Amino acid sequence: MADKLRLELVTPYKRVLSEEVDEVTAPGALGEFGVLPDHTPLLTTLKVGELTYKKGTQTFHVAVNWGYVEIEDNVVTVLVETAEPADQIDLERAKAALGRAEQALKTLSGEDKDFKAMEAALARALIRVQVASRKLH
Repeated sequence: MADKLRLELVTPYKRVLSEEVDEVTAPGALGEFGVLPDHTPLLTTLKVGELTYKKGTQTFHVAVNWGYVEIEDNVVTVLVETAEPADQIDLERAKAALGRAEQALKTLSGEDKDFKAMEAALARALIRVQVASRKLH
């Protein structure tokens, strides 16, 4: 039995992290799920949300933006469009993006071609604010 997981978090632009961790919790497309050592192999999709991982007594938070997770042989590979650790998110900038998305949605109808894009921007901004707020605690 393994006692650690290898977490590989990658975007199209860079490897965000490569760490030995105790536990991973991810925002699956069908709901949040957790991964512990010796997890069964799995390939699934992620939605916009908060990925957390634990190392000892510390919990780390990352805002992720759509992608995939593969779990095999105690390696958790996360491939996402974007990934921002809590300590790298500018909270004021995230709040400003949230405000812009909320304002834009107030002026658009559900049939407008930009409505879905603004809904997605709102979801990303909400998660970024949520994750950024965690670094303050």
